[in-house]
Amino acid sequence: MKKKYEQIVDYIEDLLARNELRQGGRLPSIRSMAARFACTKTTVIRAYQELEAHHKIYAIPKGGYYRVEQTKATGVPLHSIDFTAIMPDPKLLPYKEFNHCINRAVELYKDELFTYSDAQGLPSLRKTLMAHLADQQVFASAQEICITSGAQQALSILASMAFPNGNRTILVEQPTYSLIQKLAELNGDKLIGIKRDFNGLDFAELERIFRQERIKFFYTIPRLHNPLGTSLSEKDKKRLVQLAEKYDVYIVEDDYLADLDSNRHALPAYYYDVSGKVIYVKSFSKAFMPGIRLGAVVMNEALQSEFFKHKKCADLSTSVLAQGALEIFMNSGMYKKHIARARREYGKKITCLRECVQGVNRSEIDVYIPEIGFFVWIRLGENIDRNKLARRLQERNVVIPASAHNYIRQHAHENSFGICIAKLSEEQIRAGIAILCEEVSRLAERAR
Repeated sequence: MKKKYEQIVDYIEDLLARNELRQGGRLPSIRSMAARFACTKTTVIRAYQELEAHHKIYAIPKGGYYRVEQTKATGVPLHSIDFTAIMPDPKLLPYKEFNHCINRAVELYKDELFTYSDAQGLPSLRKTLMAHLADQQVFASAQEICITSGAQQALSILASMAFPNGNRTILVEQPTYSLIQKLAELNGDKLIGIKRDFNGLDFAELERIFRQERIKFFYTIPRLHNPLGTSLSEKDKKRLVQLAEKYDVYIVEDDYLADLDSNRHALPAYYYDVSGKVIYVKSFSKAFMPGIRLGAVVMNEALQSEFFKHKKCADLSTSVLAQGALEIFMNSGMYKKHIARARREYGKKITCLRECVQGVNRSEIDVYIPEIGFFVWIRLGENIDRNKLARRLQERNVVIPASAHNYIRQHAHENSFGICIAKLSEEQIRAGIAILCEEVSRLAERAR
Protein backbone atom coordinates (compact mmCIF):
# COMPACT_ATOMS: atom_id res chain seq x y z
CA MET A 1 0.00 0.00 0.00
CA LYS A 2 1.24 3.46 -0.89
CA LYS A 3 2.33 5.87 1.79
CA LYS A 4 0.03 8.78 2.65
CA TYR A 5 2.18 11.44 0.96
CA GLU A 6 2.24 9.31 -2.22
CA GLN A 7 -1.55 9.07 -2.12
CA ILE A 8 -1.76 12.84 -1.88
CA VAL A 9 0.62 13.22 -4.83
CA ASP A 10 -1.54 10.82 -6.89
CA TYR A 11 -4.69 12.70 -5.90
CA ILE A 12 -3.33 16.09 -6.97
CA GLU A 13 -1.88 14.68 -10.20
CA ASP A 14 -5.30 13.21 -10.98
CA LEU A 15 -6.87 16.64 -10.45
CA LEU A 16 -4.29 18.14 -12.81
CA ALA A 17 -4.83 15.43 -15.43
CA ARG A 18 -8.61 15.92 -15.35
CA ASN A 19 -8.12 19.71 -15.45
CA GLU A 20 -10.09 20.18 -12.27
CA LEU A 21 -7.49 22.71 -11.15
CA ARG A 22 -7.42 25.70 -13.51
CA GLN A 23 -4.17 27.09 -14.84
CA GLY A 24 -2.52 28.97 -11.97
CA GLY A 25 -5.32 27.86 -9.63
CA ARG A 26 -4.78 27.44 -5.91
CA LEU A 27 -4.46 23.91 -4.52
CA PRO A 28 -6.48 22.71 -1.51
CA SER A 29 -5.06 24.04 1.73
CA ILE A 30 -2.66 21.95 3.78
CA ARG A 31 -5.19 21.80 6.62
CA SER A 32 -8.02 20.52 4.40
CA MET A 33 -5.76 17.90 2.78
CA ALA A 34 -4.58 16.71 6.18
CA ALA A 35 -8.22 16.25 7.20
CA ARG A 36 -9.15 14.49 3.95
CA PHE A 37 -6.30 11.96 4.19
CA ALA A 38 -6.27 11.70 7.98
CA CYS A 39 -2.60 12.60 8.19
CA THR A 40 -0.35 15.29 9.61
CA LYS A 41 0.29 18.64 7.96
CA THR A 42 3.94 17.57 7.57
CA THR A 43 2.83 14.70 5.33
CA VAL A 44 0.86 17.07 3.10
CA ILE A 45 3.79 19.48 2.92
CA ARG A 46 6.06 16.61 1.86
CA ALA A 47 3.62 15.69 -0.92
CA TYR A 48 3.36 19.28 -2.12
CA GLN A 49 7.15 19.65 -2.07
CA GLU A 50 7.39 16.51 -4.22
CA LEU A 51 5.01 18.05 -6.76
CA GLU A 52 6.90 21.34 -6.57
CA ALA A 53 10.19 19.57 -7.28
CA HIS A 54 8.68 18.28 -10.53
CA HIS A 55 7.52 21.81 -11.49
CA LYS A 56 3.83 20.92 -11.35
CA ILE A 57 2.98 23.38 -8.58
CA TYR A 58 4.69 26.32 -6.88
CA ALA A 59 4.46 28.01 -3.50
CA ILE A 60 3.96 31.62 -2.47
CA PRO A 61 5.08 32.33 1.11
CA LYS A 62 2.00 32.59 3.35
CA GLY A 63 -0.10 32.44 0.19
CA GLY A 64 -0.50 28.73 -0.49
CA TYR A 65 0.36 26.42 -3.39
CA TYR A 66 -0.66 26.93 -7.02
CA ARG A 67 -0.73 25.01 -10.27
CA VAL A 68 2.09 25.92 -12.67
CA GLU A 69 0.69 27.43 -15.84
CA GLN A 70 1.49 25.55 -19.03
CA THR A 71 2.57 28.24 -21.47
CA LYS A 72 1.23 27.97 -24.99
CA ALA A 73 3.48 28.16 -28.05
CA THR A 74 3.99 31.65 -29.43
CA GLY A 75 3.02 30.70 -32.97
CA VAL A 76 5.98 32.48 -34.59
CA PRO A 77 6.08 31.20 -38.17
CA LEU A 78 9.08 29.12 -39.10
CA HIS A 79 9.59 30.99 -42.37
CA SER A 80 10.10 34.29 -40.48
CA ILE A 81 13.44 34.03 -38.72
CA ASP A 82 14.70 37.17 -37.00
CA PHE A 83 18.22 37.03 -35.58
CA THR A 84 17.97 40.67 -34.42
CA ALA A 85 15.35 40.30 -31.65
CA ILE A 86 17.20 40.73 -28.34
CA MET A 87 14.48 39.36 -26.10
CA PRO A 88 14.06 36.35 -23.83
CA ASP A 89 12.00 33.41 -25.10
CA PRO A 90 8.34 34.22 -24.27
CA LYS A 91 7.69 30.52 -23.62
CA LEU A 92 10.07 30.69 -20.64
CA LEU A 93 8.51 33.69 -18.91
CA PRO A 94 6.58 32.75 -15.73
CA TYR A 95 3.57 34.99 -16.34
CA LYS A 96 1.04 33.29 -14.08
CA GLU A 97 3.42 32.74 -11.16
CA PHE A 98 4.58 36.35 -11.30
CA ASN A 99 0.99 37.56 -11.50
CA HIS A 100 0.33 35.90 -8.12
CA CYS A 101 3.37 37.72 -6.75
CA ILE A 102 1.98 41.03 -8.02
CA ASN A 103 -1.33 40.37 -6.30
CA ARG A 104 0.49 39.53 -3.08
CA ALA A 105 2.62 42.68 -3.42
CA VAL A 106 -0.56 44.78 -3.67
CA GLU A 107 -1.65 43.31 -0.33
CA LEU A 108 1.71 43.81 1.36
CA TYR A 109 2.59 47.27 0.02
CA LYS A 110 -0.85 48.83 -0.56
CA ASP A 111 -0.06 51.83 1.63
CA GLU A 112 3.16 52.59 -0.23
CA LEU A 113 1.53 52.34 -3.67
CA PHE A 114 -0.05 55.74 -3.12
CA THR A 115 3.08 57.54 -1.98
CA TYR A 116 6.61 58.09 -3.28
CA SER A 117 8.90 55.42 -1.90
CA ASP A 118 12.63 55.47 -1.17
CA ALA A 119 14.55 56.50 -4.29
CA GLN A 120 17.15 53.87 -3.42
CA GLY A 121 14.55 51.09 -3.55
CA LEU A 122 12.54 49.01 -1.10
CA PRO A 123 14.80 48.10 1.85
CA SER A 124 13.35 44.57 1.90
CA LEU A 125 14.18 44.00 -1.78
CA ARG A 126 17.70 45.36 -1.30
CA LYS A 127 18.21 42.88 1.55
CA THR A 128 16.94 40.08 -0.71
CA LEU A 129 19.36 41.20 -3.41
CA MET A 130 22.25 41.17 -0.94
CA ALA A 131 21.93 37.37 -0.65
CA HIS A 132 21.30 36.92 -4.38
CA LEU A 133 24.34 38.97 -5.35
CA ALA A 134 26.51 37.23 -2.74
CA ASP A 135 25.77 33.93 -4.51
CA GLN A 136 27.43 35.51 -7.55
CA GLN A 137 30.39 36.78 -5.51
CA VAL A 138 29.19 40.37 -5.45
CA PHE A 139 29.43 41.20 -1.77
CA ALA A 140 27.62 44.44 -1.01
CA SER A 141 25.59 45.91 1.82
CA ALA A 142 21.99 47.00 1.35
CA GLN A 143 23.25 50.61 1.53
CA GLU A 144 25.48 50.05 -1.52
CA ILE A 145 22.60 48.72 -3.65
CA CYS A 146 20.22 50.97 -5.57
CA ILE A 147 17.15 49.66 -7.42
CA THR A 148 16.60 51.31 -10.79
CA SER A 149 13.87 51.33 -13.42
CA GLY A 150 15.75 48.84 -15.54
CA ALA A 151 19.50 48.55 -15.96
CA GLN A 152 19.11 51.04 -18.79
CA GLN A 153 18.23 53.77 -16.27
CA ALA A 154 21.35 52.96 -14.28
CA LEU A 155 23.50 53.33 -17.40
CA SER A 156 21.72 56.55 -18.38
CA ILE A 157 22.38 58.12 -14.98
CA LEU A 158 26.01 56.99 -14.91
CA ALA A 159 26.58 58.44 -18.37
CA SER A 160 25.11 61.83 -17.42
CA MET A 161 26.35 62.35 -13.83
CA ALA A 162 29.67 63.84 -12.78
CA PHE A 163 32.36 61.51 -11.44
CA PRO A 164 34.92 62.24 -8.70
CA ASN A 165 37.78 62.05 -11.20
CA GLY A 166 36.27 65.01 -13.08
CA ASN A 167 36.74 63.40 -16.50
CA ARG A 168 34.25 63.43 -19.41
CA THR A 169 35.54 60.81 -21.83
CA ILE A 170 33.78 57.44 -21.94
CA LEU A 171 35.63 54.39 -23.23
CA VAL A 172 33.66 51.54 -24.78
CA GLU A 173 34.54 48.20 -26.28
CA GLN A 174 34.21 47.79 -30.02
CA PRO A 175 31.78 46.29 -30.76
CA THR A 176 29.47 46.91 -27.80
CA TYR A 177 25.87 47.34 -26.65
CA SER A 178 24.56 50.05 -28.94
CA LEU A 179 22.56 52.17 -26.47
CA ILE A 180 25.53 53.05 -24.25
CA GLN A 181 26.99 54.86 -27.25
CA LYS A 182 23.78 56.80 -27.84
CA LEU A 183 23.68 57.84 -24.18
CA ALA A 184 27.19 59.28 -24.36
CA GLU A 185 26.36 61.15 -27.54
CA LEU A 186 23.19 62.63 -26.03
CA ASN A 187 25.15 63.91 -23.03
CA GLY A 188 27.82 65.44 -25.24
CA ASP A 189 30.58 63.32 -23.75
CA LYS A 190 33.58 62.32 -25.79
CA LEU A 191 33.36 58.68 -26.78
CA ILE A 192 36.32 56.53 -27.80
CA GLY A 193 36.63 52.81 -28.45
CA ILE A 194 38.99 49.91 -27.91
CA LYS A 195 38.79 46.75 -29.97
CA ARG A 196 37.53 43.56 -28.33
CA ASP A 197 37.50 40.27 -30.23
CA PHE A 198 37.40 36.51 -29.63
CA ASN A 199 40.70 36.85 -27.72
CA GLY A 200 39.56 39.69 -25.46
CA LEU A 201 41.24 43.09 -25.06
CA ASP A 202 44.66 44.45 -25.99
CA PHE A 203 45.87 45.43 -22.51
CA ALA A 204 48.85 47.40 -23.78
CA GLU A 205 46.45 49.57 -25.77
CA LEU A 206 44.06 49.76 -22.81
CA GLU A 207 46.82 51.02 -20.52
CA ARG A 208 47.89 53.59 -23.12
CA ILE A 209 44.31 54.92 -23.28
CA PHE A 210 43.97 55.00 -19.50
CA ARG A 211 47.28 56.88 -19.24
CA GLN A 212 46.83 59.39 -22.06
CA GLU A 213 43.09 60.05 -22.18
CA ARG A 214 40.94 61.57 -19.43
CA ILE A 215 38.63 58.58 -18.98
CA LYS A 216 35.51 59.07 -16.88
CA PHE A 217 34.67 55.37 -17.01
CA PHE A 218 35.24 52.29 -19.14
CA TYR A 219 31.99 50.53 -20.02
CA THR A 220 32.59 46.80 -20.32
CA ILE A 221 30.59 43.57 -20.49
CA PRO A 222 33.06 40.98 -19.12
CA ARG A 223 30.56 38.10 -19.12
CA LEU A 224 28.64 36.81 -22.19
CA HIS A 225 29.31 39.98 -24.14
CA ASN A 226 26.66 41.74 -26.22
CA PRO A 227 27.08 41.17 -29.15
CA LEU A 228 30.22 38.97 -29.19
CA GLY A 229 29.02 36.31 -26.74
CA THR A 230 32.56 36.05 -25.32
CA SER A 231 33.72 36.30 -21.70
CA LEU A 232 36.95 37.73 -20.30
CA SER A 233 39.26 35.39 -18.43
CA GLU A 234 39.76 35.78 -14.69
CA LYS A 235 43.32 36.93 -15.37
CA ASP A 236 42.06 39.66 -17.68
CA LYS A 237 39.43 40.85 -15.18
CA LYS A 238 42.13 41.17 -12.51
CA ARG A 239 44.37 43.15 -14.87
CA LEU A 240 41.47 45.40 -15.81
CA VAL A 241 40.75 46.29 -12.17
CA GLN A 242 44.44 46.85 -11.43
CA LEU A 243 44.75 49.32 -14.32
CA ALA A 244 41.60 51.13 -13.20
CA GLU A 245 43.08 51.61 -9.73
CA LYS A 246 46.43 52.71 -11.13
CA TYR A 247 45.00 55.41 -13.44
CA ASP A 248 41.93 56.51 -11.43
CA VAL A 249 39.47 55.19 -14.01
CA TYR A 250 36.05 53.85 -13.06
CA ILE A 251 34.77 50.61 -14.53
CA VAL A 252 31.06 50.23 -15.30
CA GLU A 253 30.54 46.47 -15.37
CA ASP A 254 27.34 45.48 -17.19
CA ASP A 255 26.59 41.96 -15.96
CA TYR A 256 23.24 41.67 -17.71
CA LEU A 257 23.31 37.85 -18.09
CA ALA A 258 24.94 36.89 -14.79
CA ASP A 259 22.01 34.73 -13.72
CA LEU A 260 22.21 32.59 -16.85
CA ASP A 261 25.93 31.87 -16.69
CA SER A 262 26.39 28.16 -16.02
CA ASN A 263 30.10 28.60 -15.25
CA ARG A 264 30.03 28.86 -11.47
CA HIS A 265 33.79 29.54 -11.38
CA ALA A 266 33.39 32.77 -13.35
CA LEU A 267 33.64 35.84 -11.15
CA PRO A 268 32.58 39.42 -11.86
CA ALA A 269 35.25 42.10 -12.15
CA TYR A 270 33.62 43.63 -9.07
CA TYR A 271 34.95 40.69 -7.03
CA TYR A 272 38.55 41.84 -7.61
CA ASP A 273 37.90 45.50 -6.75
CA VAL A 274 39.31 46.77 -3.45
CA SER A 275 39.30 50.53 -4.12
CA GLY A 276 35.72 51.18 -5.20
CA LYS A 277 36.52 51.67 -8.88
CA VAL A 278 34.04 49.08 -10.20
CA ILE A 279 30.35 49.96 -10.53
CA TYR A 280 28.30 46.81 -10.91
CA VAL A 281 25.10 46.95 -12.99
CA LYS A 282 22.59 44.09 -12.92
CA SER A 283 19.58 43.55 -15.16
CA PHE A 284 16.42 41.50 -14.69
CA SER A 285 15.29 42.04 -18.29
CA LYS A 286 17.10 39.38 -20.27
CA ALA A 287 17.19 36.45 -17.86
CA PHE A 288 13.76 37.18 -16.39
CA MET A 289 11.05 39.59 -17.63
CA PRO A 290 11.78 42.73 -19.69
CA GLY A 291 8.46 44.35 -18.89
CA ILE A 292 8.97 44.72 -15.14
CA ARG A 293 11.73 47.28 -15.81
CA LEU A 294 13.91 46.53 -12.82
CA GLY A 295 17.66 46.70 -12.48
CA ALA A 296 20.18 47.28 -9.74
CA VAL A 297 23.47 49.10 -9.41
CA VAL A 298 26.14 48.55 -6.76
CA MET A 299 28.55 51.40 -6.06
CA ASN A 300 30.51 52.90 -3.21
CA GLU A 301 29.16 55.77 -1.12
CA ALA A 302 31.39 58.34 -2.82
CA LEU A 303 29.28 58.02 -5.97
CA GLN A 304 25.84 57.58 -4.41
CA SER A 305 24.99 61.20 -3.58
CA GLU A 306 25.38 62.34 -7.18
CA PHE A 307 23.65 59.20 -8.49
CA PHE A 308 20.58 59.76 -6.26
CA LYS A 309 20.28 63.40 -7.39
CA HIS A 310 19.86 62.18 -10.97
CA LYS A 311 17.68 59.25 -9.96
CA LYS A 312 15.19 61.52 -8.14
CA CYS A 313 15.03 63.83 -11.14
CA ALA A 314 14.41 60.89 -13.46
CA ASP A 315 11.46 59.22 -11.72
CA LEU A 316 11.60 59.94 -7.95
CA SER A 317 11.38 56.21 -7.24
CA THR A 318 11.14 52.87 -9.02
CA SER A 319 7.75 51.12 -9.13
CA VAL A 320 6.92 49.78 -5.66
CA LEU A 321 4.59 47.17 -7.17
CA ALA A 322 7.30 45.75 -9.42
CA GLN A 323 9.85 45.77 -6.60
CA GLY A 324 7.50 44.07 -4.17
CA ALA A 325 6.51 41.40 -6.67
CA LEU A 326 10.14 40.63 -7.51
CA GLU A 327 10.99 40.37 -3.81
CA ILE A 328 8.20 37.83 -3.27
CA PHE A 329 9.15 35.92 -6.42
CA MET A 330 12.78 35.64 -5.29
CA ASN A 331 12.05 34.80 -1.65
CA SER A 332 9.58 32.06 -2.64
CA GLY A 333 12.30 30.16 -4.53
CA MET A 334 10.46 30.61 -7.84
CA TYR A 335 13.21 32.82 -9.26
CA LYS A 336 15.84 30.11 -8.76
CA LYS A 337 13.58 27.54 -10.41
CA HIS A 338 12.91 29.87 -13.31
CA ILE A 339 16.62 30.53 -13.81
CA ALA A 340 17.46 26.80 -13.65
CA ARG A 341 14.90 26.12 -16.37
CA ALA A 342 16.08 29.08 -18.46
CA ARG A 343 19.68 27.85 -18.29
CA ARG A 344 18.64 24.43 -19.54
CA GLU A 345 16.57 25.77 -22.40
CA TYR A 346 19.05 28.42 -23.58
CA GLY A 347 21.80 25.81 -23.26
CA LYS A 348 19.84 23.57 -25.64
CA LYS A 349 19.62 26.40 -28.15
CA ILE A 350 23.37 26.98 -28.05
CA THR A 351 23.98 23.24 -28.46
CA CYS A 352 21.59 23.21 -31.40
CA LEU A 353 23.46 26.06 -33.09
CA ARG A 354 26.81 24.39 -32.41
CA GLU A 355 25.57 21.27 -34.19
CA CYS A 356 24.34 23.38 -37.11
CA VAL A 357 27.76 24.85 -37.90
CA GLN A 358 29.78 21.65 -37.62
CA GLY A 359 31.71 21.11 -40.82
CA VAL A 360 31.29 24.62 -42.22
CA ASN A 361 34.16 26.09 -44.22
CA ARG A 362 35.98 28.27 -41.66
CA SER A 363 37.57 30.34 -44.40
CA GLU A 364 34.09 31.47 -45.42
CA ILE A 365 32.44 31.85 -42.03
CA ASP A 366 33.91 31.72 -38.53
CA VAL A 367 31.52 31.42 -35.60
CA TYR A 368 32.17 32.00 -31.91
CA ILE A 369 29.70 29.97 -29.84
CA PRO A 370 29.66 30.41 -26.05
CA GLU A 371 28.59 27.72 -23.59
CA ILE A 372 25.36 29.62 -22.94
CA GLY A 373 23.91 33.04 -23.57
CA PHE A 374 21.97 35.01 -26.15
CA PHE A 375 24.62 36.06 -28.64
CA VAL A 376 26.78 34.39 -31.27
CA TRP A 377 29.36 36.37 -33.27
CA ILE A 378 29.87 35.53 -36.94
CA ARG A 379 32.93 36.67 -38.87
CA LEU A 380 32.77 36.41 -42.65
CA GLY A 381 35.59 35.64 -45.06
CA GLU A 382 37.18 38.56 -46.91
CA ASN A 383 35.47 37.59 -50.16
CA ILE A 384 31.96 37.72 -48.66
CA ASP A 385 30.03 40.99 -49.04
CA ARG A 386 28.11 41.37 -45.79
CA ASN A 387 25.52 43.78 -47.21
CA LYS A 388 24.85 41.54 -50.18
CA LEU A 389 24.48 38.59 -47.82
CA ALA A 390 21.94 40.53 -45.73
CA ARG A 391 19.87 41.33 -48.84
CA ARG A 392 19.88 37.71 -50.01
CA LEU A 393 18.86 36.49 -46.55
CA GLN A 394 16.08 39.09 -46.39
CA GLU A 395 14.66 37.67 -49.61
CA ARG A 396 14.45 34.31 -47.84
CA ASN A 397 12.81 35.80 -44.73
CA VAL A 398 15.94 35.59 -42.57
CA VAL A 399 16.96 38.85 -40.88
CA ILE A 400 20.45 39.56 -39.56
CA PRO A 401 21.45 42.78 -37.73
CA ALA A 402 23.51 45.58 -39.18
CA SER A 403 26.91 45.57 -37.51
CA ALA A 404 27.36 49.35 -37.70
CA HIS A 405 25.11 50.08 -34.70
CA ASN A 406 27.51 48.18 -32.42
CA TYR A 407 30.40 50.52 -33.35
CA ILE A 408 31.04 54.22 -32.81
CA ARG A 409 31.18 56.28 -35.98
CA GLN A 410 34.92 56.71 -36.28
CA HIS A 411 35.70 53.06 -35.53
CA ALA A 412 36.35 50.53 -38.29
CA HIS A 413 33.56 48.01 -38.87
CA GLU A 414 34.62 44.42 -39.29
CA ASN A 415 33.09 42.13 -41.90
CA SER A 416 31.10 40.49 -39.15
CA PHE A 417 27.92 40.67 -37.11
CA GLY A 418 26.29 39.24 -34.00
CA ILE A 419 23.08 37.26 -33.98
CA CYS A 420 20.69 36.70 -31.08
CA ILE A 421 19.08 33.26 -30.80
CA ALA A 422 17.26 33.68 -27.47
CA LYS A 423 13.76 34.17 -28.84
CA LEU A 424 14.00 31.55 -31.60
CA SER A 425 12.98 27.90 -31.38
CA GLU A 426 15.49 25.17 -32.16
CA GLU A 427 13.63 24.52 -35.39
CA GLN A 428 13.97 28.17 -36.39
CA ILE A 429 17.68 28.15 -35.46
CA ARG A 430 18.33 25.10 -37.64
CA ALA A 431 16.44 26.55 -40.59
CA GLY A 432 17.98 30.02 -40.25
CA ILE A 433 21.57 28.81 -39.91
CA ALA A 434 21.13 26.40 -42.83
CA ILE A 435 19.97 29.27 -45.05
CA LEU A 436 22.76 31.53 -43.76
CA CYS A 437 25.49 28.98 -44.50
CA GLU A 438 23.96 28.20 -47.87
CA GLU A 439 23.98 31.84 -48.96
CA VAL A 440 27.53 32.36 -47.66
CA SER A 441 28.70 29.39 -49.74
CA ARG A 442 26.96 30.74 -52.83
CA LEU A 443 28.57 34.16 -52.43
CA ALA A 444 31.98 32.58 -51.82
CA GLU A 445 31.61 30.46 -54.97
CA ARG A 446 30.76 33.48 -57.07
CA ALA A 447 33.74 35.40 -55.68
CA ARG A 448 36.21 32.72 -56.73
